[in-house]
Amino acid sequence: MTIHKEGYATLIITLLLLVALHIISDQFLGNYESVQAAILIFSIIFFLIVLQFFRHPTRNVTLNPKYVLAPADGKVVVIEETEETEVLKDKRIQISIFMSPLNVHVNRYPVSGRITFSKYHPGLYLVAWHPKSSTENERTTVVIESTSKIPILVRQIAGALARRIVCYAKKDFAVVQGGEMGFIKFGSRVDVFLPLNAKIKVQLKQKVTGGRTVIAELS
Repeated sequence: MTIHKEGYATLIITLLLLVALHIISDQFLGNYESVQAAILIFSIIFFLIVLQFFRHPTRNVTLNPKYVLAPADGKVVVIEETEETEVLKDKRIQISIFMSPLNVHVNRYPVSGRITFSKYHPGLYLVAWHPKSSTENERTTVVIESTSKIPILVRQIAGALARRIVCYAKKDFAVVQGGEMGFIKFGSRVDVFLPLNAKIKVQLKQKVTGGRTVIAELS
């Protein structure tokens, strides 16, 4: 288990703020040992909570061009047929994975292939399960043309807590299934848009693991 590079700055700032809190509390509350102890316990717990947000476990990915892997850790909250209106402009099966603050926040490529589209959209910060979050929240849309020439759209969506989406995908990049696509700080949601003939391998409310759980099989 390592710490993701996207967390370095946040962790340093958090540590400095907690140190400053202790210096101030020591100056003004030095005679209140119980209060000092409570502040110390709070600081340790708070730092550990922030630290776990940025954990980066090593994942051994088994590559398979027929499979679509989960792009994130979390719980499946949507499986439905819908119209994808931004890029593909056709009917698709949408699978949405909700990432809670306790999940690993690394996002991964569900298939190997080539990036044909990547765009960041500023937006709102509605709760991730809100129906309009997919089109109105801060988000990044990425389309991967798989090795079998099937376009797979992945959308990172910021939620009420997530205030920064990091996406490494650039147009014409060659990417590998399970490789790092990006990071959403403090959790949110990732949508995957699949062809209608894809065989769905997950169910609603199922917990999935990014880079490991097979969410669909391509025909």
